[in-house]
Amino acid sequence: MTAGRDALRRELRARRRALPAAERIAGADALATRLFALPFFPDTGYVAGYWAMDGEIGLHSWQLRLPPGLVYCLPVLSDDGTLRFAPWRPGDELVTNRYGIPEPDVGPRSGLPASDMALIVVPLVGFDAAGHRLGMGGGWYDRTLAPRLQHPAPPWLVGVGFEAQRIDALGAQPWDVPLDAICTERDTLLPSPSLVDAPP
Repeated sequence: MTAGRDALRRELRARRRALPAAERIAGADALATRLFALPFFPDTGYVAGYWAMDGEIGLHSWQLRLPPGLVYCLPVLSDDGTLRFAPWRPGDELVTNRYGIPEPDVGPRSGLPASDMALIVVPLVGFDAAGHRLGMGGGWYDRTLAPRLQHPAPPWLVGVGFEAQRIDALGAQPWDVPLDAICTERDTLLPSPSLVDAPP
């Protein structure tokens, strides 16, 4: 199963990297509109995005259009294997983490916990119509958001990607944290509350 998922990750990452620049730019604008239209989109508080890498759909259009009551944050790798989140605006200093991804220049445990976020936008490698997600495989988001498996609570979780990353069926692992929505440049999925497959 792991080998199959690794091969699928390689295929889907190649697929999104192959998208033309014009389609990528238009996709980021369309995605922003879909995020703002979510029925649970907050008016105030902290919202977390990510620094787009490896062909991921960009969040710059969304970030620049956020209303004044929302503070944009980027994830920071913590030394306990989870993510923290730190406010960031264009021009603020960044450092490169162990994966080569820019993140705010703060201490590894000085960022805000996920529970302080009103909404977290999660990058996806792949997804299906049932709302199952495929991440990069490192488990950072799953570990960070694991408390939601026991006690559903804020933040709202929204997976994002290009339509090119949609597959017919993916299935979920027991440790996968269900998403409240998935948005692409062309569609918004609002899956059922429980996405983990029932045991056979």
